[in-house]
Amino acid sequence: MTTNTTAIYSKIQPNSLLAELPLLATFNMLLVACSYLSITVPFSPVPITGQTFGILLVAMSLGRVRGLAVVMAYLLEGAMGMPVFAGGTAGIVKFVGPTGGYLVGFAASAYLVGYLADKGWDKSFGKTTLAMALGTALIFVTGLAQLSLFVPSGSLLTMGFTPFVPGAVVKIALASVILPSVWKFVKNTK
Repeated sequence: MTTNTTAIYSKIQPNSLLAELPLLATFNMLLVACSYLSITVPFSPVPITGQTFGILLVAMSLGRVRGLAVVMAYLLEGAMGMPVFAGGTAGIVKFVGPTGGYLVGFAASAYLVGYLADKGWDKSFGKTTLAMALGTALIFVTGLAQLSLFVPSGSLLTMGFTPFVPGAVVKIALASVILPSVWKFVKNTK
């Protein structure tokens, strides 16, 4: 096994499920907390939340397997009725409504960002920021695709993209800056 393969293998293979559960639960709680940082936007069915910040940080910190597992658990919790989505909402109906594409995008983004982290993009600020920007773009693409079924095409970008870009830039920058501190936390929990 090469050094790179060994590093990736050790990153995605937990020492034991029992040992991993507290770490994964902590990141799950981070996602829930980020969801409660929610502001209703009067002109759009899409709220401004901290969710994308949480998704990016989880995926870049844990890699594609553990990061995606945390995000999928979060989505399952919400689908089963636990109040973990934006502003404490929940239910399977959220996946077929105007914001459902963003929720699906969370899983796709977690996989992409986690994959790039597994490939070493988490080792430089520039690549970390680019990986998070790509993950955010994926969330926007899936979100806008589903939102387009609910809003007039002429107002799609105004309701689901343009007002959210400045916040996305701040979330990416903040997540990129604090990532090394999160690594120390992850390392200390092992």
